[in-house]
Amino acid sequence: MNAQLPPTLPLLNGLADLAPHYDGYIVDLWGTVHDGVRPFDGAVACLQALRKAGKQVVLLSNAPRPAHVVASQLEGFGVSTALYDGIMTSGEETHRLLRERTDPWFARLGGTMLHIGGTYDQELYDDLGLRRVTSAREADFVMNTGPDLDRGVASLDPYLPELQTCLARGLPMICANPDMIVVKGGVRQICAGALAASYAEQGGDVCWIGKPYPRVYEPVLSMLDMPREKILAIGDALETDIKGAAAAGVDSLWILGGIHQEMIGNDANLATAEAHAAGLRPVAALPRLVW
Repeated sequence: MNAQLPPTLPLLNGLADLAPHYDGYIVDLWGTVHDGVRPFDGAVACLQALRKAGKQVVLLSNAPRPAHVVASQLEGFGVSTALYDGIMTSGEETHRLLRERTDPWFARLGGTMLHIGGTYDQELYDDLGLRRVTSAREADFVMNTGPDLDRGVASLDPYLPELQTCLARGLPMICANPDMIVVKGGVRQICAGALAASYAEQGGDVCWIGKPYPRVYEPVLSMLDMPREKILAIGDALETDIKGAAAAGVDSLWILGGIHQEMIGNDANLATAEAHAAGLRPVAALPRLVW
């Protein structure tokens, strides 16, 4: 939007301040529209206002589930299909790559999978003909969708023995959600990205699918089908939403009330310092997604 951005990140009152400058919007879900339990105040009304203003909206989530599963969840939050033009998830891209097997990394995978994650993520692979096993010693690869409720969501420790076995066997890992942490109903918990980062740090072979990696933006940009300078990406995570927008070549709006709320609050100077330290330049920030 601007050739030169101000030195301090503008803290806006609402999205309406930027709406005249953009025709297409890439909107994050968890941490931006909802907290995993309920929608944030004003978020659904903001999406309604975007539609009323004639804007195009595509939802982009790092949820490790097919898009139609996330769409059903959104209906329960009051986000109907009338409020967006399309939806893309890291799970949808993972499913496609596993189904087609044309990508060289995926072409070499076998058909026997160890799933690290909850039973609620099974729709990601149920129809792909994969054989699921419970021991790393029998698996060809690891499908990582995040922690499970049985072992807990607060720490990596319960997962380390299994990851060590996977490492010893040299199993490639699909990370279907690059998020490191999430705040669910006000409680912070680890995500698949934290497990994958630990695995990669120890030499494990990880394929990351989702924001901030450019591949997941390709179908989103096709859905919007407009010049990138007319697109604004909105999200709460600096390392996924804002970094991903930069990699995709579109402007970004940083929602401060998501995973960075405890660290930054609504301090524009602190937000500016954090963004610049990461080499990122969102055009502005909002405390919450409101119109």
